[in-house]
Amino acid sequence: MAETRHTKILIIGSGPAGYTAAVYAARAMTQPILVQGLQPGGQLTITTEVENWPGDTHVQGPDLMVRMEEHAKAMGAEVISDYISSLDLSKRPFTAQADSGTTFTADAVILATGAQAKWLGLPSEEKFKGFGVSACATCDGFFYRGKEVVVIGGGNTAVEEALFLTNFATKVTLVHRRDSLRAEKIMQDRLFKHPKVEVLWNHSVEEVLGDEAPLGVTAVRAKHVETGETTDIPCAGFFVAIGHAPASELVADQLELHNGKYVKVKPGSTQTSIPGVFAAGDLTDDVYRQAVTSAGMGCMAALDAERFLSEQE
Repeated sequence: MAETRHTKILIIGSGPAGYTAAVYAARAMTQPILVQGLQPGGQLTITTEVENWPGDTHVQGPDLMVRMEEHAKAMGAEVISDYISSLDLSKRPFTAQADSGTTFTADAVILATGAQAKWLGLPSEEKFKGFGVSACATCDGFFYRGKEVVVIGGGNTAVEEALFLTNFATKVTLVHRRDSLRAEKIMQDRLFKHPKVEVLWNHSVEEVLGDEAPLGVTAVRAKHVETGETTDIPCAGFFVAIGHAPASELVADQLELHNGKYVKVKPGSTQTSIPGVFAAGDLTDDVYRQAVTSAGMGCMAALDAERFLSEQE
């Protein structure tokens, strides 16, 4: 039989933002419930090596997320493996419907559903994810010291990733399907002047090539968009930089969004356009997109929610 459960704070999402919010909310004795969603642990579960999490010189992404989950539970948060399919923010208590049939009602909601890198959708790209294929240069660039890499994209993200990768790689090839970039002019100037960067215009990536044992990328096959001619570009790493998509579908018609469907929060806080609803992490952040900044925002969201609840009382 479907049950209805009430909580003071419902946290939706289980990346660094969600788990940190759960730790802080639990320590405030609010007995929060966190619903993990389709990808427990979020994007870090598909990042193998993490070297920029303070206090860990080296940690596996999935291991870090397991530790965060355990920490949240140890503090008293209830972590539920389920998926919120609909959310009604029109009145308090807010109502969330889960896939399992459970209905959650909450006095405050913290949204931490994150964002997903946009991918090309190639089977070979999927095969080598975490083994030479990445969507985050700041996460993984360090592993390509002294090697050649390829970046695909034409916006600010792609140019920023390409420039960042020049700190490590011997050569960075930027592949773009058009004959001009969308990135800001100042960024383009820096890119074109860099001796390590080569741009391959009017090409799309057809396939990621690599070895089986051990699994690893050896080249990228690019195809000319007009002639159809293919070129194999040798590389050890392939970075997909065609943008991110925030997971804001739950609230798209209820909360104020901006900058490509990211949830808008009030400056210096995690408050959304509806009182009692807070958002943290990559769902709101189209600038930094780091685990540590997401965790910081999760802390802010829990403190904001706690303050909101005490004011209601």
